[in-house]
Amino acid sequence: MTKTTEGSKPQMIISIGNDHIVTDVKIQISNMLKSMGYQVIDEGTYDTTRTHYPIYGKKVAEDVADGRADLGVVLCGTGIGISTAADKNEGVRAAMADDATSAKYAREQLNANIIGFGGATVGEHLAEDIVKSFLDATYKETPENAAIIKKIDSIAKPNPDQKDNPHFFDEENEKWAEGVYHD
Repeated sequence: MTKTTEGSKPQMIISIGNDHIVTDVKIQISNMLKSMGYQVIDEGTYDTTRTHYPIYGKKVAEDVADGRADLGVVLCGTGIGISTAADKNEGVRAAMADDATSAKYAREQLNANIIGFGGATVGEHLAEDIVKSFLDATYKETPENAAIIKKIDSIAKPNPDQKDNPHFFDEENEKWAEGVYHD
């Protein structure tokens, strides 16, 4: 869904989402992306009020899968949970990376469309390097890469109750509010 304005190069759209633990890092990455000329869809969370990270991984994944965003960035404390949540959506290949080399590999070899990392486990400069490496990389299609991606994509099973359902996490949110889940 890259947007083009008259007389300019195409502007890539990046969706970004996070949990309450790393809102400050998300804002830093969002500001960096905007300064680089990207349009950013900020799916939240927007503050440090305790929340449930799968919601935001799902929102970013749906932006990417539905074409509202070209690529996505997700982050939570370690990056593991939100990356896994994003990856559970049809049409998404989310990769968790804790270094720039892994982020580049994910894009070039596996055509990952979402990058995830731990906002509490990588430093602010490494977080920027991870995102930049991911966005600067281009998928290198080869028969081998295409075959493995086809196998990866065939693992996912569509869940019609999940797709574009804003109430998918209602039960979990109620449990969260009751204190059933803990950080």
